[in-house]
Amino acid sequence: MKAWFARAGVAVLLLALVAACGHSRVVKREGARPAPRPASVEVPRDGSYVVRRGDTLYGIAFRHGLDYREVAGWNGIRAPYTIYPGQRLKLRGGQRVAATSGGSVTGMPPARPAPTPSGTPATTPPARPAATTPATTPGRATTPPPPTPPATSGIAGAWRWPANGQIIGRFVAGDPKRQGLDIAGSAGDPVLAAADGVVVYSGAGLVGYGELIIVKHSDEWLSAYAHNRRRLVGEGASVKGGQQIAELGRTGTSRDMLHFEVRRNGKPVDPLQVLPAR
Repeated sequence: MKAWFARAGVAVLLLALVAACGHSRVVKREGARPAPRPASVEVPRDGSYVVRRGDTLYGIAFRHGLDYREVAGWNGIRAPYTIYPGQRLKLRGGQRVAATSGGSVTGMPPARPAPTPSGTPATTPPARPAATTPATTPGRATTPPPPTPPATSGIAGAWRWPANGQIIGRFVAGDPKRQGLDIAGSAGDPVLAAADGVVVYSGAGLVGYGELIIVKHSDEWLSAYAHNRRRLVGEGASVKGGQQIAELGRTGTSRDMLHFEVRRNGKPVDPLQVLPAR
């Protein structure tokens, strides 16, 4: 009798185990979501943007892939381009607004000649001599014009690499999420200014860029340094090419690296076109 009860108890236990297995659920642990890649944001459908605390005109233009001079012209804002929280800015072209600080908006045409290497604005090229002007060399009038200067001619000094690590991500034209170079490194490695300029943005207000620095090299050229661990320069600071401006980090991304972008007239340019070969 005892043996029968023992066998019955074992059977009940087995049935309970089978039932438990039949109702059990497998919990799959998902890996960490990848951090958003830096990318330009489309202009809102109504073509406007409301300024938030910490915004700068340069940062807003950079975020939307626009030329800061055009944004300033559309909104009648003169240098030093001061904006205020709650201010509504136009982000699409239209009739230019009168400057807010007296006078007309000057120095902000859509396409401005590149400044000379000395940093002074380029002068208007002299008109070609009339056809009746004697040529110093026979056949000179039929000589083709000189080639267009290289893209870097408008920046004083040579471009420099902003970090020494390996390239792990390259520029892809037309891809809003691949508008620059990703350069590997270790936390705390120096991040260097790629050329002389003035810091026009230093903050963490652009989604996907983490701690970001933007340097203005001329009226046409900007460079950006993202995912820094620590920013060492503030807005308005003058920097020299090769000067350390930040510490490499992983803010806004999943690994230690520098995301480096170059913009000309607000549009992304492949940094490898201006950086020296290495």
